[in-house]
Amino acid sequence: MTIGVLALQGSVAEHIKLIKSVNKKIDVVEVRTIDELARIDGLIIPGGESTTMRRLIDAFGLFTPIRERIVAGMPVWGTCAGLILLANSVEAEVPYLSVLDVTVKRNAYGRQIDSFVAEDDFNGMYINMVFVRAPMITRVGEGVEVLAEHDGNVVAVRQGNVLATAFHPEMTRDNRVHKYFLGMIDAKE
Repeated sequence: MTIGVLALQGSVAEHIKLIKSVNKKIDVVEVRTIDELARIDGLIIPGGESTTMRRLIDAFGLFTPIRERIVAGMPVWGTCAGLILLANSVEAEVPYLSVLDVTVKRNAYGRQIDSFVAEDDFNGMYINMVFVRAPMITRVGEGVEVLAEHDGNVVAVRQGNVLATAFHPEMTRDNRVHKYFLGMIDAKE
């Protein structure tokens, strides 16, 4: 199994560390090129700054190849900014990859200074959820499974091969959400 982490900007090293903590034998590729994208079985789009990531994805010529791989069934997981990039509707802006039937609102939990950690249920597991300038999922479409909520707001969803979290599991030492994503890839193979 080879996992890719989109390595243009954001929390790349943190995701790689947690994937390796699940299984050191898993190959992890930092994805910056079409050739690197072609080698992977699943992709993580990390947290970071979604506008910057959009520009870099376009500059590196990765938009169409990433979108085509997702539409063809490659498992993908977007955290925070990655969620924004995957959503098919973003309040007050044009959506980007449009592969997940949700609406999101950017920076809905406030500025950097308003960051917080909450413990809540993710698909039957209580985990720490780190919210840093996090988006909020304001609408969930048909066929989208809600995996986690915090204070009545949806913060994690799955639609087929697409997983998205408004929070940053990679900012903790808990690798169970990463295990969940790897399980999605195992089920696909």
